[in-house]
Amino acid sequence: MPIGDVLPEISVLVSAVVLLLAASFMRQQDHWRLAIGALAGLFVATVFCALQLGEPARLTFAGVWALDGASTWARLLILATTAISVTLTPEWLQTDRRHGEYYAMLLLAALGAMLLAGAADLLQLVMAVLLSSVTGYILAAYHRSWPLSVEAGMKYFLVGALTNTLLMIGVTLLFGLFGTTDYAALTAAADTSPQAMTLVGLTLVVVGIAFKLAAVPAHTWMPDVAEGAPPPAAAFLSVAPKIGAAIALARLVTLFPADVVAWRPLVATLAVATMTLGNLGALGQTDVRRLLGWSSISQSGYALMAITVVGLNEQAIPALLFFLAAYAAANLAAFAAVTQLRGRTNIEDYRGLAAQQPMLAAVLVVSFLSLVGIPPLAGFVGKLVLFITTIEAGYAWLAVVAVINTVASLVYYLRVLAPIYFDSADKPVVVLGRWAASGVYAATFLTIGLGIAAGILWSMLGSSGLLH
Repeated sequence: MPIGDVLPEISVLVSAVVLLLAASFMRQQDHWRLAIGALAGLFVATVFCALQLGEPARLTFAGVWALDGASTWARLLILATTAISVTLTPEWLQTDRRHGEYYAMLLLAALGAMLLAGAADLLQLVMAVLLSSVTGYILAAYHRSWPLSVEAGMKYFLVGALTNTLLMIGVTLLFGLFGTTDYAALTAAADTSPQAMTLVGLTLVVVGIAFKLAAVPAHTWMPDVAEGAPPPAAAFLSVAPKIGAAIALARLVTLFPADVVAWRPLVATLAVATMTLGNLGALGQTDVRRLLGWSSISQSGYALMAITVVGLNEQAIPALLFFLAAYAAANLAAFAAVTQLRGRTNIEDYRGLAAQQPMLAAVLVVSFLSLVGIPPLAGFVGKLVLFITTIEAGYAWLAVVAVINTVASLVYYLRVLAPIYFDSADKPVVVLGRWAASGVYAATFLTIGLGIAAGILWSMLGSSGLLH
């Protein structure tokens, strides 16, 4: 048991336990100090994780844990996402009696996402999905006295209960077919099993992972969580689990030869359905947070493009990682701005925002344009490498569908941005505070910086691959 291989995860777990115990003995008005403790724990985990970047790819802990470029970069993204989510929290929950417990739950949810990224065994995958799900339900319904928050948590739970059941059935079926849950053993035996039953089992597992990606057919929880969860929690839940789930899905499907088990058409179909339904759902929204929720669904469709061509183009995983980083920064910036605006959610409430809060208005412009893919922002580079990789792999039709969806998405983003600059404000705009402001500017800096320094990050991601 090489403990050093999981020091980042141990750091996050220990930090969560310490924060929970500290919250039990601290005065409620001092719980904001636990945000500093959470950031310290995340920093330590980030250092341990960064030290693993130069190490050779390997399987560890009897083959159930993968240490490779994909998992390491994904865990770094998850830790960064969690840190920004922490900065959005102190002022939002300052009057909540359970303020301190929130940080422990957030770190445990981050741990679940990290475990997803490194899972190299079906049972490890199940454990990661369940940890991420259970903590996510709590985060979504954290405002338990607010009906919308309770509804969000309940819908998240019901969809999760169904998809987690399907996941377990799929894992059981694959175990029955192959007699193992180990990824390496599954790869070795993939040619010897009934193809139809293997595809059925794989499809059920893919649906279970799609729940964490907020991808079709397990996407319906995302708009409700985006609207009803505390905005800092919504920011986290719309990003961190997706990062881990995307790597987990890519690692899983590549276990099976595409000419034996037809998983590429399955993932490509989910990609088209996810990006299209996400955009169609966002078009009619008058609630900014629900709009961001539907937008988040559509972004998952783009991530599925890269997964479709894994194994056909060696740049598929670097393209996926770059896109996830760009999406994470832009989506966090958008939710951070909403948080700083004290959660205002109706498009009408954004009228004339540019006149009173020009910086926050600019942040929303940057984040939305990055989500669309406008240069020189990070989202442009993320989608560009994604489209190029997909076309070079022989899936030009999928890239064309993605471009059409990208153009369509500009419509609903402009529906929010137009009133901000061309209408007059009806009432004064009150902002949250300095902690939230730090999260806003950190996410915005990353959205711009990743676009400007795209070449540096791309060269760092170039050797990232999957080990299973």
